[in-house]
Amino acid sequence: MPGQPPATISAAPTSFVLPDLIAHCTFPLTRHPDGEAIAAASDRWLDDNCPDLSPKKRAAIYTLKSGILTAHCYPNATASRLRIVADFLIYLFHLDNISDAMAERGTEQLADAVMNAHWFPERYAPTHFQGKEQPEGEYSASRLARDYWSRCIKDAKPGPQARFKENLELFFEAVQQQTMDREAGVVPDLESYIDIRRDTSGCKPSFDLIEYAMDIDLPDFVVEHPVIKSLNQAANDLVTWSNDIFSYNVEQSRGDTHNMIPILMVHQGLVLQDAIDYVGQLCAQTIDGFIENQQRIPSWSPDIDREVALYVQGLQDWIVGSLHWSFMTERDEVVKVHEKLVDLLTFLLAL
Repeated sequence: MPGQPPATISAAPTSFVLPDLIAHCTFPLTRHPDGEAIAAASDRWLDDNCPDLSPKKRAAIYTLKSGILTAHCYPNATASRLRIVADFLIYLFHLDNISDAMAERGTEQLADAVMNAHWFPERYAPTHFQGKEQPEGEYSASRLARDYWSRCIKDAKPGPQARFKENLELFFEAVQQQTMDREAGVVPDLESYIDIRRDTSGCKPSFDLIEYAMDIDLPDFVVEHPVIKSLNQAANDLVTWSNDIFSYNVEQSRGDTHNMIPILMVHQGLVLQDAIDYVGQLCAQTIDGFIENQQRIPSWSPDIDREVALYVQGLQDWIVGSLHWSFMTERDEVVKVHEKLVDLLTFLLAL
């Protein structure tokens, strides 16, 4: 109408409401009795063996509280095995930070070096294959991998060892694809993203360490059973998708397209809060599906059933432990989201 100011374009949202996934997850939260001490030792291990870290990244080792995540997700392991698992998990976060800053060729070289350490744990054996050449001096990432893996295989059973290496390979392959997408500015569709995210999460090798932590070795026919695979996948999805919510803020600030929130906004036209709610609903459904599948676990034999029960308990510990840890860690992306939640709660309580 004449004299009326032009319509303004709505500003981008500056906050969002988190889904209450902890309330939806009723699994009991437990922590290893030696968790604090082992977490501190594991933090020092990474710090002492990474001389090239910047002061900011060095400080982040301790605020991450990766060892506390380990203590919640493997609460019934022996102290010695928990320490090795803790070293792997903090190392996995370290790899994630390294690969985020790398181009495609860099992630490929990193993958080759790390897997070299798993195939030749007793010594550094650089390859000289054309296009795969490795330096005579070993990368620190490779030395770290050889350190924890040489300790792990002293008493790890054959099945978990083989599965761990296979799934770590899949992790690196997926990370390389993620790097290519980031460089090309590609926003994958939801189905493609979910498929690759199950590998970039690092959950698969971490779940293999449930077997190591509990000193079990599931037969292949059990690992491949549809119900066990569904339970494994549900735990992976819950850990991954909830992390997408908690880490969205920092990832969008650096233009990372491998997060379910922006994928839903791009491909399904959802606004930010609707995308957050959508992922929250998926997470809740995943927890419900996990509980339903727990009732469908078949029986094989007393010995196998005991090992299956320990493994599924480990997956359950991962679900509840990762959710609670997300509000314990001081990772930048989680802290920023948590601060928004605290601000919102403070506002609502003042009404």
